[in-house]
Amino acid sequence: MEFVQWLANNVFGTPAILLGLIVCLGLLIQRKEANQVVAGTFKAVIGFLIIGAGADVIVGSLNVFQPMWKEVFNLKEEALGSFTGFDAFNGEYGGAVTLALTLGFVLNVLLARFTRLKYIYLTGHMMFWTTMIFAGIIIDAAGDVSYWQLVLFLTVVMGIYWTVQPALTQPFMRKITGGDQIALGHTAASSALVGALLGKWLGNRNNDSEKLKLPKGLEFLRDSNVITALTMGLLFLIGAIVIVLKNTPGAEALVAQAGDQNFIVYSIIQSFKFAGGIAIVLFGVRLFIGEIVPAFHGIATKIVPGARPALDCPVVFPYAPNAVILGFLGAFVGALIWLVVIGNTVAYIFVPTMIVLFFHAATAGVFGNATGGVRGALLGGFMTSTIVAWGQFVMVKYLLPSTIPDTAMWAADSDMFVLGPVIRLLASIFY
Repeated sequence: MEFVQWLANNVFGTPAILLGLIVCLGLLIQRKEANQVVAGTFKAVIGFLIIGAGADVIVGSLNVFQPMWKEVFNLKEEALGSFTGFDAFNGEYGGAVTLALTLGFVLNVLLARFTRLKYIYLTGHMMFWTTMIFAGIIIDAAGDVSYWQLVLFLTVVMGIYWTVQPALTQPFMRKITGGDQIALGHTAASSALVGALLGKWLGNRNNDSEKLKLPKGLEFLRDSNVITALTMGLLFLIGAIVIVLKNTPGAEALVAQAGDQNFIVYSIIQSFKFAGGIAIVLFGVRLFIGEIVPAFHGIATKIVPGARPALDCPVVFPYAPNAVILGFLGAFVGALIWLVVIGNTVAYIFVPTMIVLFFHAATAGVFGNATGGVRGALLGGFMTSTIVAWGQFVMVKYLLPSTIPDTAMWAADSDMFVLGPVIRLLASIFY
């Protein structure tokens, strides 16, 4: 048991190690020379870590962006009442969660081996958070179930989810990537599917976001780095001007973050950091995909014939960088709308988590663009904010109010919101 939990924490809980081992195994199965095995493994790990480094830069900028706009709209944290909280919950149930994660992954591999759903889910950090959120829902619904009851339930649910989810999004992944070599393995899948379907029904595929016609003097906007910096720069600038003009303790605390630097200048620099983070992610994705796809061929042919790796959502970003920004813009506008609507209808203060909104909306934007061009990308982003806003309200108030509602406000994602009611219903039936 200790070994299994060590494995869950240090292999499945460390995606770079897990993916490096998979690339190494794939190359060894193909009997590649030692120098090719070492080079391929190292480049895959480095590429994945570059993606993480770029994501950290993005998150750093969003950690300025989010409190800025919370202060602009005078948002306060939602009062959650009495609940267990993540730290205490993890201390009591963390062992069951990590064991279920490990066994669920084994079930995913077995299902990929013996069914037609040939997808192996490799987004380790999302495997942990999804399992943890679902555990919180089960305990809230059924009370203090036994250790093995919890492990068994989660193992079956997670193993099936990690196998089926990539299969549902794969028809649209083929449109995006132009092939069938990789799949999407992320809890943004529901937003992505909604974006793709709305793009198909309401969008215009001929108006591809990556082929926008611009006047000659504006052709520099074809560069995704430039358009990203410009778009985020405007949003940061507007927010910073409002903050500087506000005379509140929250605004003063934000301005103090800039130190001796003018807060408006500081905010504009954050927008350039955000654009730099996107560029880093795109470079890392290209390096990583260049190694894992050929290496995974060995696993697909020997261990799980025909298997495809289901990977984190940034793998789709290089295929439509403009749609990434359009998706986020759609989500940002949607978040502001739902902030007002939800607050004035059900008296819940929706906390728009920009990190979740960005990565999910960007993915939905790429999917929406694949079927409906610019309009599809914007609709995909808007529907992401809709799922996250109402999903957060339902989950915090009704699905896990006594366990980890605090975690749902910053770590719960689109698929968790969509599947949460189903998990609660199943838990109440079986327990």
